[in-house]
Amino acid sequence: MSVVTWNPFRELDDMLSRYSRVGGRDVLSAEGQRSVGWRPAADIAETDKAYIIKAELPEVRKEDVDVSVHDGVITIKGERRYEKTDDSEQQHRVESFYGQFSRSFSLPSDVDQGGISAESKDGVLKVYLPKVEAEQPKSIDVTVN
Repeated sequence: MSVVTWNPFRELDDMLSRYSRVGGRDVLSAEGQRSVGWRPAADIAETDKAYIIKAELPEVRKEDVDVSVHDGVITIKGERRYEKTDDSEQQHRVESFYGQFSRSFSLPSDVDQGGISAESKDGVLKVYLPKVEAEQPKSIDVTVN
């Protein structure tokens, strides 16, 4: 008789794996590999002159990322492709997410939509949203008769 050590993390991992399949998130890619729809983590910061969105996109080429603005909403979308490098290598566990992704954020009213720029470096996409000067309220002299 063999003794099996109870591991609560293994049971949690099995449960989450079953949940993702039930939720319909697992799909087969063109290469026949399982891929899961995913949402990259994003941080949003603000300086005096701009807002900055930092999205974590490991192993995503800049050619596979599209940043667009429509009706006051910025959308970052793209795809992380599964690339098996060696046929002699057998995968035992793949925890990375592959497949298409999309993140959308509402823009504040003080963003200069024409000046938005982005750069990709070391697996992080930085989108710069420059601010415009807020229109100062005007004072109007009113004469009462």
